Amino acid sequence: MKSAGVFPLRLGLAGLGTVGAGLVRLLDQNADWIRRRVGRDIVLKTVLVRDLAKPRDARLDPDTVLTTRPADLVVDPDIDIVVELMGGTGAAFDLIHSALAAGKHVVTANKALLAQRGPELFALARAKGLGLSYEASVAGAIPIVQALKESLAANRIVSLLGILNGTANYILTRMSGQGLDFHEALHKAQAKGYAEADPTLDIEGLDAAHKLVLLIRLAYGENYPLARLPVEGITSVTPLDIRFAAEFGYTIKLIGQVKRVDGRLEAGVFPMLVHGDSLLASVQGAFNAIRVEGDASGPMLFHGKGAGGLPTASAVMADVMALGRAGHCPNNTGFLEDPLPEADILDSDEAVCRHFIRFNVEDRAGVMAAISRVMGEEGISILQAVQKGDPETGFVPIVFLTHAAPVRAVRRVIEAVARMSFLRPPTVHYRVL
Repeated sequence: MKSAGVFPLRLGLAGLGTVGAGLVRLLDQNADWIRRRVGRDIVLKTVLVRDLAKPRDARLDPDTVLTTRPADLVVDPDIDIVVELMGGTGAAFDLIHSALAAGKHVVTANKALLAQRGPELFALARAKGLGLSYEASVAGAIPIVQALKESLAANRIVSLLGILNGTANYILTRMSGQGLDFHEALHKAQAKGYAEADPTLDIEGLDAAHKLVLLIRLAYGENYPLARLPVEGITSVTPLDIRFAAEFGYTIKLIGQVKRVDGRLEAGVFPMLVHGDSLLASVQGAFNAIRVEGDASGPMLFHGKGAGGLPTASAVMADVMALGRAGHCPNNTGFLEDPLPEADILDSDEAVCRHFIRFNVEDRAGVMAAISRVMGEEGISILQAVQKGDPETGFVPIVFLTHAAPVRAVRRVIEAVARMSFLRPPTVHYRVL
């Protein structure tokens, strides 16, 4: 039944891929439920696609118009909200910028674009008094954007960290649970549809980095330039390191994290050792989890599906519905300042944490003592050490788990040991959460 006497909210959708199709399905199957919450119908008026002739699984309403011209979404006075699900940072930026300039609210899932050019778009949205909403850009169905903007708004965020990429987590889960090497686990992720044919963004930590930049903006009210964020992927993680980590009681996860240290932000994306007692260690497969600690709220964990058509469409629809409610006042960054200040950044090498270091060394007397001496000279205290391997090869791995120490000191240790005759590459270093 249509809502009587109330104009429908009309959408222009750019992109009819997995998430776009999920949005179409959600609009259809939950139409009555959505109407009860918003107070009016939501209608998909126009959809921007690349190829009009391409067969589609999405069941579009007969009145919905397909177009290949982005301008059709921008100039149509009947379209209230432009939903950008096309991806990329070129044409997507042009569409969002044009839509905002034309007086239309925008909902997007484009984390890469907002991480790189967000300040410019948020400034335009604020100048126009419009909403630029992006719940779906971080962690799929998990409502972390809304939580940081609204529910936790009274808190100063002490720290934020988590598993921000489901593909990487699936790969590491398979490596840990089945003893697979990285490439075998990647092939399984691709076969399951969790990894793209070109998985670079996921496995090199770039996707997680895009999300972390958005979360920093929301949590701390500061712009952290993506180019300055230290990022390491998971391509060098080996079953050997996973086994050693397990001996110490840890698992390896790709972690994005940020915290304030003496007034500066310490942030980055790294494969890290996470203790088995941590809730993050239990997050398996293609799921995401984000731990937020506020000074008033204390710690809490958000966990759920980080990708997929319907989970991501759920987050898109939450933004659409919020913008569609009468009297909605856009709150795009969670802060009234415009522009947001630039972050005061702690250099990554100055960060202090515990460390896991693996050297491949000759199986002879005095090696552990030599390395321990170098660590002592740098003020690094050893918590645990393990040495084992096949003596027939002449080389064995020796692993150190250290107490908290600056990253810079660990790098100096690695450089010093590299000059010693008993070492054979590679040397492996992970931060410990």
